[in-house]
Amino acid sequence: MFLDHLKLTNFKNYRSAELAFHDQINCFTGKNGMGKTNLLDAVYYLCMGKSYFSNSDQHLPLHGEDFFRLEGRFSRLEKWERIVAKVQPRKKKELERNDTAYNRISEHVGLIPVVIAAPDDAVIVSEGSESRRRFLDNTLSQLDQAYLRNLIQYNQTLQQRNAALKQMAESRSADHSLLDIYDRQLHAPGAEIFKARKAFLEEFSLEMAEVYRTIAAAQETVSCTYQSSLEREDFAALLGRSREKDLILGRTTTGIHRDDMVFNMDDRPLKLFGSQGQTKTFVLALKFAQFSFLKGKKSTPPILLLDDIFAKLDQDRINHLLTYLLNGEFGQFFITDTDENRVAALIGGLGAECRQFRIMEGAAEVI
Repeated sequence: MFLDHLKLTNFKNYRSAELAFHDQINCFTGKNGMGKTNLLDAVYYLCMGKSYFSNSDQHLPLHGEDFFRLEGRFSRLEKWERIVAKVQPRKKKELERNDTAYNRISEHVGLIPVVIAAPDDAVIVSEGSESRRRFLDNTLSQLDQAYLRNLIQYNQTLQQRNAALKQMAESRSADHSLLDIYDRQLHAPGAEIFKARKAFLEEFSLEMAEVYRTIAAAQETVSCTYQSSLEREDFAALLGRSREKDLILGRTTTGIHRDDMVFNMDDRPLKLFGSQGQTKTFVLALKFAQFSFLKGKKSTPPILLLDDIFAKLDQDRINHLLTYLLNGEFGQFFITDTDENRVAALIGGLGAECRQFRIMEGAAEVI
């Protein structure tokens, strides 16, 4: 699996750009704010049908424009796949595969697996559970369309239930028959999502711990465990028991939308006791384990996007990280960095080939 060609029109700070890539290592170098990360986001968008860094397509067109278009040519299972994404005003977002539009964007997820690691991913460790659930859902949605369908159904029903609960709280009247309907609609997809997450983490946690040991070359041990209220009680019973509380607060207070992952280092919370370098290495281990897991299940290596991964790492960790990347079967990956000489020296010193691009204010040139 690799991306051969990328074309951008009015995407973020790129008015028009075309890039042809190496089938293994590609590096984007330049000062901050020039558009390196935007190229990674363009690749991610073509793989997942959405931006990694923005929740709204309205923020993605070039300043002063109201539309954007992305096009990529991917080699997948020895065949070419042409993927086009188009966002236009007053029109539904379009995603096409080989000139045929998808009925639903979600149908595309998993066709071209992708893993991205970015500086803001530190929130997976440092902040609330939402970012950790997002990591779980990103991984499992690329593996299983049924999981993604259950997730979409659950979230839609949850939104409806919460809206009803809010209205009931404001009016101080309860419609238990309506809540019974929502509870039944939540139960089936919620139970399936719980089972999938639990099974995934039982396998994934071992992979992640091994990857951390490899790239950190350190003695500390790490762990990743699943935390869900559904482990203690059936979902239907939980919803029934929490209904009065839900009616008072005007929202659904229990369910898989409250699940979490607990990260420990040497049996202590990483969030509280991990150094900056340990936390960044842990997050990278999480992403590389995600890559390994997807590769094993999909039988093809995902595209790997690495944004500014060398920052805040000491030289030993950088060397271990690069050796791990180049010795592993990673397929194609993209790296951004502010120092083009550092990238060239690091990768060249390990005897690897790389196509390097200098990025300057929304333009890219091969060095």
